[in-house]
Amino acid sequence: MSDSFTDALQGLAAIVGDKHVIASAGDQEAYVVDWRGRYQGRAVAVVKPGSTAEVSAVVRCCAEQGLAIVPQGGNTGMCGAATPDDRAGNVVIRLDRMRRVRDVSPLANTITVEAGCILAEVQTAAKSVDRYFPLSLGAEGSCQIGGNISTNAGGTAVLRYGPTRDLVLGLEVVLPDGRVFNGLRALRKDNTGYALKQLFIGAEGTLGIVTAAVLKLFAPPRSSALALLKLQGVEQALEIMARLRGAVGDRLGSLEILSRSQIEAIAATVPHVAIPFELTTPWYLIVELTDTLANVDLNEPLADVLADAMEAGLAEDAILASSIAQAKVIWAVRHSVSEGNKRSGYVVSHDSVVPLERQAVFVTNVEARIMAAVPHARVVMHGHIGDGNIHVIALLDRARCRDPQATAEMVAWINEIVDDETAAQGGAISAEHGIGITNRGRLARVTDPLDIELMRGVKRLLDPKGLMNPGKIFAAGAA
Repeated sequence: MSDSFTDALQGLAAIVGDKHVIASAGDQEAYVVDWRGRYQGRAVAVVKPGSTAEVSAVVRCCAEQGLAIVPQGGNTGMCGAATPDDRAGNVVIRLDRMRRVRDVSPLANTITVEAGCILAEVQTAAKSVDRYFPLSLGAEGSCQIGGNISTNAGGTAVLRYGPTRDLVLGLEVVLPDGRVFNGLRALRKDNTGYALKQLFIGAEGTLGIVTAAVLKLFAPPRSSALALLKLQGVEQALEIMARLRGAVGDRLGSLEILSRSQIEAIAATVPHVAIPFELTTPWYLIVELTDTLANVDLNEPLADVLADAMEAGLAEDAILASSIAQAKVIWAVRHSVSEGNKRSGYVVSHDSVVPLERQAVFVTNVEARIMAAVPHARVVMHGHIGDGNIHVIALLDRARCRDPQATAEMVAWINEIVDDETAAQGGAISAEHGIGITNRGRLARVTDPLDIELMRGVKRLLDPKGLMNPGKIFAAGAA
């Protein structure tokens, strides 16, 4: 290790303490490899500050030493945004020690938390005061709220509550030079100039490190009903959604779709997850209604819509969950898609969003084109159909992916197909997973040059040295 790195390690240890600096390569593996094992980098150190002041001091130290800063939450992202590259001077900053709930206000329906809080902990803290934090996703037991904010996480409740961006009232952020942006305000209305907090939501740690946030809370759902429908196509799912919205309005909380091939991948590789229904149709739709009033019978209106849908030939069959336990079993299938896909092969994942009216055409075209181009690929799909977000996944036999160059060419071919179809239907290539490393080349290819120019301008303004999470979002040449 060079003398400059030794000096940097000593400086970092002086700020956070020796035991909160991980310098041994053998102890860093969990922090320098993404959870899918797709990307691996290296770091001078993994540093775990315990306060905003310590984060600020660590960032200043890194900036003075010219060390790249890689903010990392729970390391559960899909695009490598939290993984360091292989340069010599990376410092990974983890906020695991910053897990304090600073304030909860049932009156204002807000909660103020530090960025290292696990998402499930935020949900629990809200529940303790009879409130509800609606962000929910498969990794909620390990992902951190700072990472959710930095990636603008979506999840299964976007249809009713919106993505993470819609749940944030205020932010505290350490900037790339160590200064602290104090936008930690719990105001529902604030029209004093630019909404600066929005710059950091979805920026994937390239503009600063989120250290705390004020989040919106809601009245908890006290009544619910859930059903699983068997469908022949996406067109039927969209028609059923339209009928549900007409019948129950905003009580429609979640609408999740899975292809038969997606469920088969889970059934074959995730033995602890039971599939509580026969796979007899190409598509499966999970519908959940919720209400904040207790003892409201939502099963009746849901059953009425389902009966009408089946009579109209929109659904082949429907299972109305008879208990909370049965509903949890059905949700377990949906929340196992990432694990099942990872175990099924080399994953080429996409996060497309297209207008609702174009979803059926999109899924039909994209599957046909991928199968024609790469016949051995297994195409599976799942998504939040109510907000237009369909995840198209190509599962490749790992035995065919041993040659890195050939694999890269095959992945690029599949990506180009998906991107072209997404653009043709008026969509965007990322709805919730972000850009990171995986999608930076795709972003450059499909995005308006003016959009890229403006984003680069913001990056240069806040991070002129290019030290904050370099190599993410932008292709080579960005600041």
